[in-house]
This record gives sequence, C-alpha cells and structure tokens, in this order.
Amino acid sequence: MGYQDIFKRYELKYLVTKEQKALLLQAMEPYMQPDEHGQSLICNIYFDTPDYLLVQRSLESPVYKEKLRLRSYGTANHDGEVFLELKKKYKGVVYKRRVGLREQEAMDYLVKGRPLHKRNQIIDEMDYFRGMYQGLAPAVFLSYEREAFYGREDRELRITFDENILWRQEALSLCAGAYGSPILQPGTALMEVKIASAMPMWLCELLSENAIFKTRFSKYGNAYCQMRAMEEEKELGGRKYA
Repeated sequence: MGYQDIFKRYELKYLVTKEQKALLLQAMEPYMQPDEHGQSLICNIYFDTPDYLLVQRSLESPVYKEKLRLRSYGTANHDGEVFLELKKKYKGVVYKRRVGLREQEAMDYLVKGRPLHKRNQIIDEMDYFRGMYQGLAPAVFLSYEREAFYGREDRELRITFDENILWRQEALSLCAGAYGSPILQPGTALMEVKIASAMPMWLCELLSENAIFKTRFSKYGNAYCQMRAMEEEKELGGRKYA
C-alpha cells in the first residue's frame, strides 16, 4: 500500500491498556493484516497562529474544524520526502489532503513564504488556508510510534495503535529527532479505527465485549493543554517569589 493523497473517512479513537491491546491484536488477526508501513515512527509539526486559534477552536468541538501539519515517516533530512497535510473535519467526517515535498522545500514554503514549483488543486487549497490564517508558524512538534493494520477483505478499514506520544515546543524541525514530554500514561496506547462507512460487526462486538469505549482525543489538543498548564504553573511560581 502506498501513501494516499486524498482521504474521506470516519476516525474513531479509543484509549487501551497494554493488556487490551494484546487481546485486540490476537482477535484482529483473522480480519486484519499489517500494512506496508506496519511499524513506524511518525513525526509532525503542527502550524498555528500566534494566539493558537486553530487548536483552541478544535478543543471547542465545533461542527467544522481544520488543521495544517507537516509529517515525516521517521526522522527526516532536508532532501528527504515529507508530507504537507491539510486536515478538515465536518460533522464527524474527516477530509484530508496532502502533498509530498522535500523537507527543505516544505519549510521554505511554510516559514519563509516561498512559492512552490509544484502546482495542483491541493496546493491551491494550502495557499488559501495560509491566506485565511495570518501568522501561521510552527507551534508544536509531535511524534509517536505507530503500528498499523488494514482489512484483509476491506482495504479501507484501518486500525492503528499509537504509543510513546511525545511533544515539544523547541527544535521545531522534522530533522531534529523524536523527543519531548509524554502525553499518554505509561502502558496506554491510542487506538484509531478508520472506516469509510459502517464499522464491521466483528469489530463492534469485539469492542463491546471488552468494554472498550470511544473517546475524544486530540494529540495536538492534549499537547496544547499541557503547554498551557506548564505556563500557568510557571506564572504562579513567579508571582509566589516576586
């Protein structure tokens, strides 16, 4: 399976323990198989306005929300391929557009405003997005270790497990390696079920029988909340010793 440029799907999220993950992997085996990029390190830079408008709107759970990020599979190098992604969600349906670029070219476009030589409809959408949100800049680096599967009979069914989710505000480069503060509790994984329409019955029954319930979870949103909590704690400490 190669990398897709356009997605339209539902994404359902579940927090699972180490024991639940092991049970799920065993029960999934007749229906799912590892995809071509089965186990990988995923690195992202999320872009936002100076006042963090995008993530704050997202945390309000509006009917429509959108985000812009730059992604690499593994630690990038300046000449390696990365993916510029525009992700939108409307009434529970996720729409994603992405285009592959060299890391240096992508950062020149996003940070320095240099136009891209490649032109297509997706890049036109990126240009429009950047015009709408003034002052977009790298806001947070996020990385995680992903284990991915797709359906043996339905290739549009995907299940992923993300662990060791880390975030940081310094060294906002895909070339700087994966390190930072953890988001998940030890022994916990974020499972995402990605479907084009209805969830298969075997999976519904598996989740219900093991009391695994859907949750709201945003990696960038959780990183932002941790960041704000740290800033507030620092401000309180400063006033205490003033």
